[in-house]
Amino acid sequence: MVATFRVFKKIAPNGKLALYLGKRDFVDQLTNVDPVDGVVTVDEDYLKHRKVFGQIIATFRYGREEDEVMGLQFVKELCMASEQIYPVPSEEKSYTLTRMQDRLLTKLGSKAFPFQFQISSNAPNSVTLQPGPDEGGAPCGVSYELKVFVGDSEEDKSHKRSTVKFGIRKIQWAPIKQGRQPCSVIRKEFLLSPGELELETTLDRQVFHQGDPITVNISIRNYSSKIVKRIRISAVQSIDICMFASGHYRATVACVDMQDGCPISPGFTLQKVVEIRPSLEYSCVKRGVAYEGQLKNNDTNLACSTLFLDQEHKDTFGIVVSYSIKVKLFLGALGGEVVAELPFILMRQRPTKKLENTDPQNVDLGVEQLKSSRENTIDTDDQLNDTEDNFIFQDFDRLKLNPGKQD
Repeated sequence: MVATFRVFKKIAPNGKLALYLGKRDFVDQLTNVDPVDGVVTVDEDYLKHRKVFGQIIATFRYGREEDEVMGLQFVKELCMASEQIYPVPSEEKSYTLTRMQDRLLTKLGSKAFPFQFQISSNAPNSVTLQPGPDEGGAPCGVSYELKVFVGDSEEDKSHKRSTVKFGIRKIQWAPIKQGRQPCSVIRKEFLLSPGELELETTLDRQVFHQGDPITVNISIRNYSSKIVKRIRISAVQSIDICMFASGHYRATVACVDMQDGCPISPGFTLQKVVEIRPSLEYSCVKRGVAYEGQLKNNDTNLACSTLFLDQEHKDTFGIVVSYSIKVKLFLGALGGEVVAELPFILMRQRPTKKLENTDPQNVDLGVEQLKSSRENTIDTDDQLNDTEDNFIFQDFDRLKLNPGKQD
């Protein structure tokens, strides 16, 4: 059999530095984050006693780029990890090579050097806030990039022609175990009328995956003299920007107005089961809706709920996202409203690893070229235990299209 590895590749504009990365999404397991590991190839003759460094840069933009005037900037950049990749430091590395790194080093030869970075588990997740239809520039939110550059020290200002920047994401997956079933019972009494109105709302479970419909069970018992004229069920996204004391707001990401069974007169009851599906398409034009950090040539979803191992340890530059189902009963102009709210968790589904049969006589690698002119992907399967590996690299010769002097 032939093992096929998925490898992302990006080359510096001068062609002297290349970065190979096995994946772009790194999962926060609450106690630790998947290490960012890959391989770098360098032209040793080009370096001339310089060194190659790698860094993980977190960018937190909290204001519009078009409002930045007179040197004022609404962005913070934090270096989450830094390491010298070449020459290889004399001290021993505290990590072992992954199977992908080992195969790449064998394939690329003596000019290839491995690296591994560790992101803190307290670091914020990748979240982007939807800009308004008339806004330009970089959107607000938290983003990460892997930066590899040539210089004399880590503090050197990198030259664009000898630098590779690669966008990555820090994400979370849905917990394996379900929590308690969300349930809420609201009883409202009225000042000038006898009796009470009871609203009971339950969800079928606590954790939902992206794209799943949410089943809302509603039970209304009207023991008052009021009349329930209509019902609204909505999925609400709550966004908390930790940097600001007043940075908390909400956005509706799905809504269903229901009049079936209404009006509910005094002494009557109503039981309904309604399905609602939160989606980015519903709120794609709403400013401020949080969605996952977007990578080139990839679709994105609503931002996942933010999970913490310890609620007290929240990063100052983070964006905390949570969700709830809101059920509202409209009783008319004089009756007011009755509202029940149930929190739930919206997360990515954990992928299931599958072992596919590979015919050594007919291997289809299907090279996919990304939008970026210097990024390429090669399909892989890291589960095969075989003795032969297959890599196909489709390089983009940038120097022929944009020739220039070497720095």
